[in-house]
Amino acid sequence: MGLKGFVEGGIASIVAGVTTHPLDLIKVRMQLQGEGNPAVHSLRPALAAFQTNSHGAIHAPPTHPHAPRVGLVSMGMRIVQQDGVAALFSGVSATVLRQTLYSTTRMGLYDIMKKKWSDPSTGNLPLIHKLAAGLIAGGIGAAVGNPADVAMVRMQADGRLPSAQRRNYKSVIDAISQMAKNEGVASLWRGSSLTVNRAMLVTASQLASYDQIKETILDKGLMRDGLGTHVTASFAAGFVAAVVSNPVDVIKTRVMNMKVEPGAAPPYSGAIDCIVKTVRSEGPMALYKGFVPTISRQGPFTVVLFVTLEQVRKLLKDF
Repeated sequence: MGLKGFVEGGIASIVAGVTTHPLDLIKVRMQLQGEGNPAVHSLRPALAAFQTNSHGAIHAPPTHPHAPRVGLVSMGMRIVQQDGVAALFSGVSATVLRQTLYSTTRMGLYDIMKKKWSDPSTGNLPLIHKLAAGLIAGGIGAAVGNPADVAMVRMQADGRLPSAQRRNYKSVIDAISQMAKNEGVASLWRGSSLTVNRAMLVTASQLASYDQIKETILDKGLMRDGLGTHVTASFAAGFVAAVVSNPVDVIKTRVMNMKVEPGAAPPYSGAIDCIVKTVRSEGPMALYKGFVPTISRQGPFTVVLFVTLEQVRKLLKDF
């Protein structure tokens, strides 16, 4: 019975992850906008705040110090124009591995705890217990899937760098092996505290919200248990998860993507340092960078996840 929850959750998560991967890639690129990295000039020329001319003299750019950031559609079009449609699926192998490790674990564990803690007579679980199950399941799943998460972020972000600075990982396996070889095994868990915190927030808000909203709709007789209810509850859950997780997601993306040169100090010493530097240089709302693609991705991801999950459960109900 316990294994079945892992299988159902894993299938649904992989389908949802692959389907919404382009939106996730755009979200990562948008979250990295404005970061204090010279390579970003290809996306935001004004970031080259003080450039030297051919005579070595320093001059400030004639443009405003804060160039307009590239939006969701513009970012997507830019990626396609520069690298082709296939670039929207950069790192998709890492997404599949991440969903296989992270989401399968969190969905399966949440299902086990939900069944174990539910009231035997009603089958219902109090919201506080749903949140607790989500926090535990999300944390464990994130710890398991962190290497794939780091690889996915790097592969998605690679295209924003100049050709000479790209890592050019061939696949998720190549990315993980190169990181372990060149940066040490510990690099595979870079940003793991952020990944765990984000996953706990996402899983608790996403899964608990879905179950709670679905139960409320059915208990009040607003809709019947069908596709309409599943879509409504899942989209609402996706919105809640996006609002709760976006600040942690921005910091996680930047910490995982940072390049650490041999013998040089890393751009960020940790999550707190990254938060301080980000807010100081870009303002508090920088923590909600990429929110539009986050909700644009989190909404469809959550809808596909739970609609697929409900259908897979029907198919496997006799097993």
